[in-house]
Amino acid sequence: MTAYQSVNPFQSYLLPGERISWTGQPKQGLALGPRDGLLIPFSLLWGGFALFWNVGVWTFPKTGQGIDWFMRLWGLPFLVAGLYFIMGRFFHDAAIRKRLFYAVTDQRVLVLRGSKITSLDIRRLPRLELSEHRDGTGTLAFEAANSGPWGGGMNGLSWWLPALSTATQFFRVASPRKVYELIRNQAKT
Repeated sequence: MTAYQSVNPFQSYLLPGERISWTGQPKQGLALGPRDGLLIPFSLLWGGFALFWNVGVWTFPKTGQGIDWFMRLWGLPFLVAGLYFIMGRFFHDAAIRKRLFYAVTDQRVLVLRGSKITSLDIRRLPRLELSEHRDGTGTLAFEAANSGPWGGGMNGLSWWLPALSTATQFFRVASPRKVYELIRNQAKT
């Protein structure tokens, strides 16, 4: 990637005559959402029990019996999962958002995730929905996520990592109202 492409990662994806009106990225660093009110206590319970289990089977073998390796090994994946739920998912989500770029052109909305580009015609968006957050960021949704047991976006880890949602969206962008109005105005022309 050249220095210019790192400034404008969309240049090679533009159609002839297409102009970029806005580019952005999701909020960087720690980004808590409404689901975390449920997920954080759940992860602490999961991780706490997994830690209790592992400490118990590794430090308190029953006297007179051999070491039960099956029970010791059985608890390790649950401990690793608990550590991921408690801390690792926040680092994973931040790493995903660092490689996520958004653009609005005079013809399309573009989402670039690593080397995968998603493009929607700005005049034929299935939906345009703005959700504002208390920290001043906002999410613009252009189509619904695949539905799951909790309403939308349950594709594996996306419930734990919102940046992995199956919906085409601009997740937690700065000045969301300005971007929303820009898209509405571009769609009218």
